[in-house]
Amino acid sequence: MENQIKQKLNRELNDAQEKLPIKIVQFGGGNFMRGFTDYIIDKLNKEAGFNAGIVNVQPTAGGSVHKLEEQDNLYTLFSRGIKKGEVIDTRQVISAIQKSINPYTDYDDFLALAKEEELEFIFSNTTETGIAYDGSEDNYAGPHKNFPAKVAVLLYERFKHFNGAADKGLRIIPCELIEDNAFALKEIILKYALLWGLEIEFVQWIEQCNYFHNTLVDRIVPGYPKDDAETYEDQLDYEDRMMVISEAFLLWVIQDAGNLRERIPFDQINEQILVVDDIQPYRLRKVRILNGGHSLMLAPAILSGKETVKDSIDDSFLGKFLSETIFNEVNPALGPDENELKDFAEEVFDRFRNPFIKHHLSSIALYFVSKFKVRIIPGLLKYVEINHKLPLNLTFSLAGLIRFYQGSFREKALPLNDEETIISRFKEIWTNKDYEKVAELALSETNFWDTDLTQVEGLKSAVAKALWEIDHHDIETAYQNFVKFNS
Repeated sequence: MENQIKQKLNRELNDAQEKLPIKIVQFGGGNFMRGFTDYIIDKLNKEAGFNAGIVNVQPTAGGSVHKLEEQDNLYTLFSRGIKKGEVIDTRQVISAIQKSINPYTDYDDFLALAKEEELEFIFSNTTETGIAYDGSEDNYAGPHKNFPAKVAVLLYERFKHFNGAADKGLRIIPCELIEDNAFALKEIILKYALLWGLEIEFVQWIEQCNYFHNTLVDRIVPGYPKDDAETYEDQLDYEDRMMVISEAFLLWVIQDAGNLRERIPFDQINEQILVVDDIQPYRLRKVRILNGGHSLMLAPAILSGKETVKDSIDDSFLGKFLSETIFNEVNPALGPDENELKDFAEEVFDRFRNPFIKHHLSSIALYFVSKFKVRIIPGLLKYVEINHKLPLNLTFSLAGLIRFYQGSFREKALPLNDEETIISRFKEIWTNKDYEKVAELALSETNFWDTDLTQVEGLKSAVAKALWEIDHHDIETAYQNFVKFNS
C-alpha cells in the first residue's frame, strides 16, 4: 500500500546479522567515507572474502553516529553515472560497519578498540583541517577534540595492552586531501608522544611496527539526496535516513609500504585502486583539476545564483570560465603532459555534468579557504613564476572568494561554513568600504594562505578591481570588464 509505514532498515530485515571481526577503525563516518572506503571494504567482504568489520568513530562532538546506530549501522548506497560509455545505476546496502562510537560520551568504548585482536587498519577523513597539531591538548587524558591526538591515544593503548608486540602495529591510511597525509599525521602523533612524555619504546614501536600510507582519493559523494529524497525512498521497501548518493567513478591511489597488497586483496575486485610507489603525479592533477575545478568555480557560481555543480558547468559563461581556466592557467603549470592532462580534464568535466548527481555548491563551500589554499594558490603562484604575469581567471576566482566571505550578496545570505576565526576575520576585513584596503587585508592574512599574497606583483590591485566589478555588475559582465581592464 502506498501509505504503508515502512520499517527502519536493520540487520534482521536485511539478513546481515553475521558479525565481522573488527579489522578497521574509521575516524569520520560522513558521506564521503560511507560512499568510498566503506563501500570498498563491503565489496571486498562480499566478493573477496576479506572478512573485515569497521568501527566508525565520531570525529567531532557535534557528529551524528547515533543515526547510524539507530539502523544497525546499515545504509543504502546509490551509485549513478556514466562509466566508459555505459550507464551505471545501482543500489546496495552497505553492511561493513559493525559499530559506531561517540568518544565524547563513550570514551571507554573508544579506548577498548585498542584491545581488538584482529585490528589492523585505521582509515580517516576529517577534511583538510583535521590533520593539524593542537598544543593545547597537553594532557594524555581524554577525550580529545584533536583527531591526531585521538589516534595517538589509540596507538598508545594498543602498545601497552599488547606489550609492544611487533605484530600488533597498525596500518594508517588517511583520506584527507593534503599532501603526504599519512606522513603529516605520523609527525603529529610523535609530537603528542613527546608532549605527553610517553616512553621512547612507544616512539620506536610507532616507527618500526606501524605503516603510514599516503593516499589520494577521488569520488564525488554528494550524500543524502535532500532535494529528491522521495524519488529514492520510493525504490526502497524500508526506511533509510542515512542513504548516500555517489557517482560511479572511483579512484584510490595508495602509497605502498610493508607489502600492503598482501594485506588487502584490492586486485580481486573490479575497482580502480592503485597501490604504487609514488602517488605525487596522480595527486597533483587530481587536486588541481578536479578539486581545484570545484573551488575555482565555486564563488563565481554561487554569486551567480547557481546551486549545483551541474547547473554551473552547463551555464554558458561559467562552463566556459571553468574550461578556459583549467586549460589556459591550471594545466600549463602542471607540466609537459599536455594531452594526458587534457584527457583527464575532459573526463572531469563529464563527471561534473553527471545527470544523476546533485552536487550542491554549499557542500563544496565547507572550509572554502583551506581548500582554496591547497588547490588553487600553488597553481596561481606557479603561473606567475612561469609567465611573469597574473592568471586573470584564477585572480578573479580569488576575488570571488573574498567577496563570498562578506556573508551576503544582494540581500541573500551565502552558505558560509568555516572555522569561526576565519569567518570573524573576514567580517572585520569587510568593515572597510575601500576595495583596495579589503584586498590588502585579505591577501596579507597569512593565517589564510600560509603566505603574504600582497607580495605577488599586481595582485592586490587586480583583486580590488574585481571586487568593485562584482559589486556593481552581474558576474559575467564583472568578469569581462575585469579582463578587459587587465589585458
